[in-house]
Amino acid sequence: MYRYFKKVSPVAEVSSSSVNEPPLLQPQELPIEDKDKVDLEDEPALLQSQELPNDDNDKVDLEKLPMFQRKLLTAYIAIFSQDFTEMGNMPFDEISSVVLKNAPDNLKLSSPRIQKDIINAFAVETTKVIVQDMGNDFFSILVDECRDISVKEQVGVVVRYVDKNGCVMERFLGVVHVSDTVATSLEKELDSLLSTYDLSVSSLRGQGYDGASNMRGEFNVLKSLILRRNPCAYYVYCFSHQLQLTIVVVAKKHTSIGSFYNTINRLCNVIGSSCKRRDILREKQREKILERIASDEIHTGRGLNQEMALKRPGDTRWSSHYGTLINLMQFFSSINDVFVYVGENAHEYPHRAEANDVSAIINLFEFVFVLHQKGSRIVNAMNLVKVAKARLQMLREEGWEGLLNEVSEFCNKYEINVLDMEDEFVPRGKVNRRAEKRKNLHYYRVGIFCFVINMQAQELNHLFGEINTDLLSCMACFDHRDSFSAFDLEKLLRLASYYPSEFSGVALKELENQLESFIYDVRIDENFSQVFGIGGLAKKMVSTRKLENFPLVYLLVKLSLISPVATASVERAFSAMKIIKSTLRNSMGDQLLHDCLVPYIEKDVFVHVSNETIMQRFQKMKNRREML
Repeated sequence: MYRYFKKVSPVAEVSSSSVNEPPLLQPQELPIEDKDKVDLEDEPALLQSQELPNDDNDKVDLEKLPMFQRKLLTAYIAIFSQDFTEMGNMPFDEISSVVLKNAPDNLKLSSPRIQKDIINAFAVETTKVIVQDMGNDFFSILVDECRDISVKEQVGVVVRYVDKNGCVMERFLGVVHVSDTVATSLEKELDSLLSTYDLSVSSLRGQGYDGASNMRGEFNVLKSLILRRNPCAYYVYCFSHQLQLTIVVVAKKHTSIGSFYNTINRLCNVIGSSCKRRDILREKQREKILERIASDEIHTGRGLNQEMALKRPGDTRWSSHYGTLINLMQFFSSINDVFVYVGENAHEYPHRAEANDVSAIINLFEFVFVLHQKGSRIVNAMNLVKVAKARLQMLREEGWEGLLNEVSEFCNKYEINVLDMEDEFVPRGKVNRRAEKRKNLHYYRVGIFCFVINMQAQELNHLFGEINTDLLSCMACFDHRDSFSAFDLEKLLRLASYYPSEFSGVALKELENQLESFIYDVRIDENFSQVFGIGGLAKKMVSTRKLENFPLVYLLVKLSLISPVATASVERAFSAMKIIKSTLRNSMGDQLLHDCLVPYIEKDVFVHVSNETIMQRFQKMKNRREML
């Protein structure tokens, strides 16, 4: 960024042959002995005194104005780069000497159109570098939706690929505004964005979404529309959303579970809306811990009995529900004390009524039952998928008695009435006279316990289909631990069969031979003893040039690496969007938003784009007054 800010002579000899030719795009520098004689601040005044070149005055020295325009545009590039790349320590004295009031009246480059052109040049050249790094290789896409500050639906797209060094890269491609979120509209906008950068759907080998129904469903959704055009673009569910959305789906489909989470939100609002109430909760919990330490109920030691807070559950904060439920069970007695205090001492009567209402709900047997069931089920869902499915089935058949005993013990501890399972169930709130009468045992065991387990098992089966589970299982065979002890030739060949375009019948035979030689080679090669993960295996194959000896093996490793596993990159892009398009800039257009986001997010790529390249792009956009 600094190499263009060289002091140049305000007066230059221009030959007659160079008048009609644009100056070369090379930084100019004076000999060492003349540098100290140049006063850069005199240049704007000198140039402002010159007349603009026209047909009536052909004696004007044209070299000065183009050179000044070059310096002026470079200064603006430096200003924008300062904002985007946080480089700091920019030469502001030299910049201020050629911009704004020190620039000629007809060459300030302060027009919004000019500034948008400069930012567009940033975005185009940055994306061009990314696409060149991708080459013509395979890639996968990560797509997500979000509303910006002006309530426009924006779709963010990130590409995942393996570069020439064997490194897995996730690069932001852009955001696209969509008028509606139906699958056909999303497919059309995605095709338009990919075609802009000469990327083809035929090169797709994976697609990842966050679980929205218009993207991940089975019929007439974005995933299915792409699979019809490219059967090898396998959909892998976002790992970050698997547990979270399983819980949310169950909460939405069961009235009692939905009511339970509504109560959790109300509880967090009552306690979290006041610093004083938070302090009371911490003090009450501290007293409880001291009492339990004195009675030898809990142990003391380094790292034990740390201060905890009541977390607020959120759909986009992974495992936040789990943390909330665990802390709620730990704080249950202290939370009751806070509600008693608020119900008696709150200044506003609505706050007292809310505290008393929530307190009455959380001290019901039904609330405690759901609290313990959800907490135990979440822990099981955090395990491996196959284990989780088996455990859910085992809990459905054998876990009722253990859960009921755990709930009864908790209720007795906090003096909550324990229901008799043989009594008739009495619903809370308004009673439906036409409702079928049933016992507490039927309601809690069949209506809640079994229903929730069935819904979670069904959701896990939906999220992890047979193909997805098999793909992930086969990819694990490249695990390097214990000298590639997980290596399974049959599974890797089955993995290759999912990509018939790359591995035909003959190629599969050749792959089998390469895999057998490859596993023998890497087990005796000390360079592969310290690799970490499949990504480390790919980088080590590139650095040791084994990809030349085992090209099909390396291709299979690449296909495994580009499978999308999380949409976190798109989520981070939306976080950046809230910074770029803020409340004070809520009228920013869609194109400008896209152009600002690309260099802002891909800073490490943008800093390597030369000023000269940006100036060339800026000049080619349209006819300018002068050539740079």
